[in-house]
Amino acid sequence: MDVRGTVAPGFETVRDAFVRNFEQRGERGAAVAVYRDGRKVVDLWAGTRDVDGTEPWAVDTVQIVRSAGKGIAAAVPLMLHQRGQVDLDAPVGTYWPEFKANGKERVLVRDLLAHRAGVPALDRPLTPAEAADGHTGPAAVAAQRPQWEPGTDHGYHAQTYSWLIGELVLRATGRTIGRWIAEEIGRPLGLDFWFGLPADEAHRIGRIGPVEPPATGDPGVLRMRPKRSVTEAYADPHSLTRRAFGAIDPGPDENDPAYRTAELPASNGIATARALARCYAAMIGDVDGHRLFAPATLTLARTEESNGPDRVLVVNTRFGLGYMLHGPAAPLLGPGSFGHPGRGGSLGFADPESRIALGYVTNGLQKGVTADPRAQALIRAVRSAL
Repeated sequence: MDVRGTVAPGFETVRDAFVRNFEQRGERGAAVAVYRDGRKVVDLWAGTRDVDGTEPWAVDTVQIVRSAGKGIAAAVPLMLHQRGQVDLDAPVGTYWPEFKANGKERVLVRDLLAHRAGVPALDRPLTPAEAADGHTGPAAVAAQRPQWEPGTDHGYHAQTYSWLIGELVLRATGRTIGRWIAEEIGRPLGLDFWFGLPADEAHRIGRIGPVEPPATGDPGVLRMRPKRSVTEAYADPHSLTRRAFGAIDPGPDENDPAYRTAELPASNGIATARALARCYAAMIGDVDGHRLFAPATLTLARTEESNGPDRVLVVNTRFGLGYMLHGPAAPLLGPGSFGHPGRGGSLGFADPESRIALGYVTNGLQKGVTADPRAQALIRAVRSAL
C-alpha cells in the first residue's frame, strides 16, 4: 500500500492502523489527520480517489463526509450564541416565525441542536431537487407537526437537520450556513470544507459508494448482529427510522454535481480529513492564532442534553448541543470527547482532555451509522500513542 503523508514521532501506530484498514477492513480510498495541541501530528492518505476508480487519492482530494459535516454545522449556532446573536434558550420562532406552526411554538434553539425538536421526518418526503433548492425544505419542516412533544425526548434528525439548522442561521444572520462557514471558519483557518462545493474546486472531489467489509478474522473488527428491534426499524418503511432517513426520496445521487453544490448541512459536507481535524482542533484550543470556541462554548458543546433510547436510531445515544458524545453507540477517544460520525465511515471529533482532534474521510461507505470499524481502529491507534 502506497501511503503518502507525514506522521510525527510517537504516532506511528496510526499509520500502521491506516495501512491495516486497506489490508483487512475493505478500505478503497481514505485519509486521516490528527492534531495535538493545535499542531498536525498525522496527515496520511492512500488508495484511489474514486471508490470505483484507479486514479490515486491526492494530497488535495476531498469527499462528501455525510453526517460528519453536522459537527461543523453545529459550530455555527454555538458561535452565534457566543457572539450574542442567537439565544440557545429562545424559541426557534423568535428567529423563524413560520416554525411556530402545528404546536412548535415552544421549541427552543437548543432543542434543534440536541435532536429534541420532534421533527425528524416529514409527512411528504422531498425530492432531491426540492431538498436542495433552499426553500422547500425549510417550509416543509416549519409546517410539520411534531412526532412527539418537543423537548421531552430525542431522536436523530438525520435529514431534517439540514433545514432546521440552515434556516435558523439564515434567519439570524442573513447568510446561508455554507457562506457563513466559508467566511467565518473556513477562510480564517484555511479549511478545505464546504457546504456547497465551489465550481473551481469541483475537480478535486472523488466519487463515493457502498462497499462490503471483507469477511475477516481481524481481532480489531467487532462483529455484532444488530438487535432485532434495530433491524426491524430499518426494514419497516413506515417506521420513524426509515421515514427520518428517507426524508429525501428517492435518495439523491451523492456523486451528482448538482447535489454537491447544494447546502445540506445534515448530509453533504465536503472536506479533507485535515480540514475536519483542524476545525475540531480550533474548537478546543489555539490553531495558528485562531480559536473557535470560548471555554464556556466548549462546555455547551459537550454537556449532555440527550441520553437514552433514540426514537430514530433505536439504540441509546448521547448528544450535547449539536455533537454526539462518547458512548457505546459512538465510541470516541474518551469520556469528554465530542464530534460526529458520517453514515458509512467518515468521522470528526475532539477530545479536550488529551488535546487531540481527528478527522477521517473515506470514499467506501460501509454499513452502519456510527462506530465504523475503520474509524474505530484509528481511534484505538491514537489512544495507544498517547
